[in-house]
Amino acid sequence: MRYLFGFLILAVLSVSAFFVLSPEKTFEMNNPAANGNELNLPDIPEAKLPAGLSTPPIKKISDIEPQKPLANPAEEIKAVYFTGWSAGSSKKIDYLINLAKETEINAVVIDIKDYSGYVAYDIKLAEVEKYKAKEIKISRLNALIKKLHDENIYVIARITVFQDPILAKARPDLAIHSKTKCQMSDSASDGKCQMSSSTLWLDHKKLAWIDPAAEEAWDYNIAIAKDAANRGFDELNFDYIRFASDGDLNDMIFPFWDGKTKKSETIKSFFKKLREELESVKISADLFGLSTINKDDLGIGQIIEDAYEYFDYVSPMVYPSHYASGFLGYKNPAQYPYEVIKYSMDSAITRLASTTVIQNSQLRPWLQDFNLGAKYTAETVEKQIQAIYDAASSTPELINGYMLWDPANTYNVPTSTSTILRAN
Repeated sequence: MRYLFGFLILAVLSVSAFFVLSPEKTFEMNNPAANGNELNLPDIPEAKLPAGLSTPPIKKISDIEPQKPLANPAEEIKAVYFTGWSAGSSKKIDYLINLAKETEINAVVIDIKDYSGYVAYDIKLAEVEKYKAKEIKISRLNALIKKLHDENIYVIARITVFQDPILAKARPDLAIHSKTKCQMSDSASDGKCQMSSSTLWLDHKKLAWIDPAAEEAWDYNIAIAKDAANRGFDELNFDYIRFASDGDLNDMIFPFWDGKTKKSETIKSFFKKLREELESVKISADLFGLSTINKDDLGIGQIIEDAYEYFDYVSPMVYPSHYASGFLGYKNPAQYPYEVIKYSMDSAITRLASTTVIQNSQLRPWLQDFNLGAKYTAETVEKQIQAIYDAASSTPELINGYMLWDPANTYNVPTSTSTILRAN
């Protein structure tokens, strides 16, 4: 009996250790979003008006002709993120060009439609004009693309999709609404919510969201994407292609999503539509970092294999600060950038290599270059970059560089001469 009791204790301890040491199992067993609760992840710090730009420096100025994508872009893209404000600043563009000359950076991701819902340039699209969804931060977009292309810099347009306060306000029939606000509204007759801008559901940042199943919103974003592609962007990057993850998720009313269709099926249908409508354009998708290790959809509709099927590049946001305390046994994962990213990318690469239905997709992760949980320096960035290439040491063809995120658009980039030689 004593030996049996000891065996039972050992078994319990072994099972407990398994769930502590297995982040995939731990999260799948305790996925808050799957139960209607928020994910409780730190917010990715969104960009604000850059220092030194106290007022919008924009005037409508005649632009040059639309450009063509780079004829011979770099085989491996190493990008930094720029807001629309930064892209509209000659000082910041000079900084970017200098980065490209002195470091291994050869690309930039520019917001053309950010979390605010505003389009950052003078787009001539009827719906954008009608919804008053234009805030011109880049006065001469075509000329900017030419200037960067002349420096052989690969230019990526970033488009935020379902987090869109401007479209939600202009078209509340396409947006997510609040049960509580509907019940309090005088317009709620016959038990049905008369959806208006006053009943919009808001996340913790007080931003409104579009119902991801609203296909008219798909078409709106695709029209913006096509305009960007026609101006010479080398690639289109789609962000917030998911259901909301923070706020009172039980308070939501969806005018299109029926609550029965799997969220991942809705998001995958949007992925498919993007690929069909942008067949000849390079497109990339931003996913939560946890999508690399989770087999479920995180409660937001994102499954990494679905993205592999339709995008040229899949970009998990593997920011170490966004992994929960206890991940891989670390109290503060932000202090272990190499280990966190190596583990995540090992999983992402394994899943890409084993995916049978792929369209030559590659991984290009977002890396952290902002202080959250720990101070991030050039050395910290180098550790993250090295983790990517170490994870892909036997399958380098599955990796296509990286992208650095800093909301202030000031980067700690390894120099070309100091960077460790990596696999071709």
